[in-house]
Amino acid sequence: MFIRTYSGAVSGIDAVLVEVEVNVTGGGLGLYLVGLPDKAVKESEERIRSAFSNSQLRMTSKKTVVNLAPADLRKEGTAFDLPIAIGILAATDQLIGDKLPESMILGELALDGRVKDVKGVLPMTVQARDSGLKRVVVPVGNAAEASVVDGIDVIPVASLAQTVAYLEGSEDIAPCKPEHTDVDNDILQRYSEDFSDVKGQFRVKRALEIVAAGGHNVLMIGAPGSGKTMLARRLPTILPPMTLDEALECTKIHSVAGKLGASSGLLTQRPFRAPHHLASQVAIIGGGQSPHPGEVSLAHNGVLFLDELPEFGRNVLEVLRQPLEERKITVSRAAYTVEYPANFTLIAAMNPCPCGFYNHPDRECTCSAAAVHRYMSRISGPLLDRIDLQVEVTPVAISEISSRIPSEPSEAIRERVVRAREIQQVRFAGTGIYTNAMMNSKMLHEYCRLSDDVRSLLERAMERLRLSARAYDRIIKVARTIADLKGEADIGAAHISEAISYRNLDRDNWVK
Repeated sequence: MFIRTYSGAVSGIDAVLVEVEVNVTGGGLGLYLVGLPDKAVKESEERIRSAFSNSQLRMTSKKTVVNLAPADLRKEGTAFDLPIAIGILAATDQLIGDKLPESMILGELALDGRVKDVKGVLPMTVQARDSGLKRVVVPVGNAAEASVVDGIDVIPVASLAQTVAYLEGSEDIAPCKPEHTDVDNDILQRYSEDFSDVKGQFRVKRALEIVAAGGHNVLMIGAPGSGKTMLARRLPTILPPMTLDEALECTKIHSVAGKLGASSGLLTQRPFRAPHHLASQVAIIGGGQSPHPGEVSLAHNGVLFLDELPEFGRNVLEVLRQPLEERKITVSRAAYTVEYPANFTLIAAMNPCPCGFYNHPDRECTCSAAAVHRYMSRISGPLLDRIDLQVEVTPVAISEISSRIPSEPSEAIRERVVRAREIQQVRFAGTGIYTNAMMNSKMLHEYCRLSDDVRSLLERAMERLRLSARAYDRIIKVARTIADLKGEADIGAAHISEAISYRNLDRDNWVK
C-alpha cells in the first residue's frame, strides 16, 4: 500500500516541503530509505522499530520503501523519524484518518516512543503554511516557536501514541496559541544593563549613540579595565525595538541553529553575541559538514562583540570582510551552497599593545615599538577600513567613579536613536536599505551632498591621514548620522569634523 505524508527540510534559514512517500509491498524484507538521507536519517529505522515496540504498535515485516522527495535534496537531522513512522503505520492500516493529507509532521523519536525536539521548526512551519497545509504536528518543546506563525494550526505532541490518537481522531489536541502576537516594547525594556551604570566616558557613549543611530561598526581601543566590555554590553539597550519582520527573521535563524529553548517563542530582544577569541572560522562564519549558521548570522539584526580582537585568528578576522560589506554570508562547499543573513553591528575591543598601556595617561608602557607594531598589525588595513569608528577608551578618574550624580539612562539615548532611525526610514523608503551604514555609492551622492567648504575640509583630512577611498565614504556616512541625530538636513563642517575625530588609529601617535 502507498501512503504520502509531509515533512520539511531546512535550506539556509528557509525550508523546503518534503514528501515522505511510503510503499509497503509483499515481495522482500526490510526498510529501505532513499532520497539522499544522511546518517542520522538512515539510523531512524532502529529508533522507529524500538518506538513501535514500546508503544504497542507493530512494525511490518514486508519490504518497505521510504522515499524523501525531492530526491536530489540532501535530508539531514532527526525530524523525519515521526513522519516516516506515521507513514508506515498508515501504509499497514494501523492508522486510518483523513488528517494526513493536510498535515506536516516533525519530530525525533526516542526509543520509548516519546517525541523529542528538533531544529528548524519555525521555517518549516512557515513553509507548511505557504504550501497550503492546515496544520503542523510538532514536539511539545517546539510548539512555542512554531505558534508564532499565523494561518496554520500548531499541534503539540509528546509521544508516538498520542500522535496516532490525534490523527485517528480518538484524542483532541487544542492548537497551541502564541503568547505574543507582535513585538512587545515593554519586553524590550527589560535589560539587566543600562547606560546609567556607566560613569564618565562621555565621548565613548556619544560614539556608541552614533553607532546605534546609523548601524555603524566601532572599534574601542583602551587599557585593561577601562570599561570597553561594560560599554559594549549596553549597546543593545539603546538600539531601536525590533520590528515584527526582524523578530521573525532572528527567530528563524536561532531555530535552525537549535538555540531556542522549549519555552521560547518569538525573539523580542536584539541578539548580542560575544564569541571567545578561540572560536574557529566555521563557528564564526557558519557552514561545517552539516551546514549551520555561525555567530555572524546569530547576531543578525543585533550586535556581534569581538573582545580582544587581535587574539582572534587572522583567517577568522579576514573572513569577516565579506559579511561586513554585503550583510550576508554565502557558504559554498562541494555538496551544498547556503546563504545566511548577517546584518549585524560589529563592536570590537582591544588593548593598544601587549602590556595594555600604550598611550595610557598615567601608566608607562613596557612594550618596544616593534612589539606595539606587531600587535597592531594583527588587524589588517582592509578590516580597519570597514570599521567606521575607532575610539580610544581612557580610564575613568576615581572622582567620576565615586560620583553619585546619575548618568544618562539608556531610555533617553534610545529616544534620540529612534528619531534618527525614523529619518532614515523615510529617506530610504522602498529601497531595502534601513540605515546610513548600508548606503551604496549612488545613495551617498544623493543623500550626502557636501558644500565646497565641507568637501575641502574632508580632502585635507584625507591627505593628512592618508585614508583610503573606503574610509572616505565611511566618514561621510558617519557625518550623515551625526546630522540626523541633530535633525539637520545638510552635512556641515561640524558633522564632518566629529566623524573624522573617530578615526583614532589614523592619528600620527599610533604606531603603524
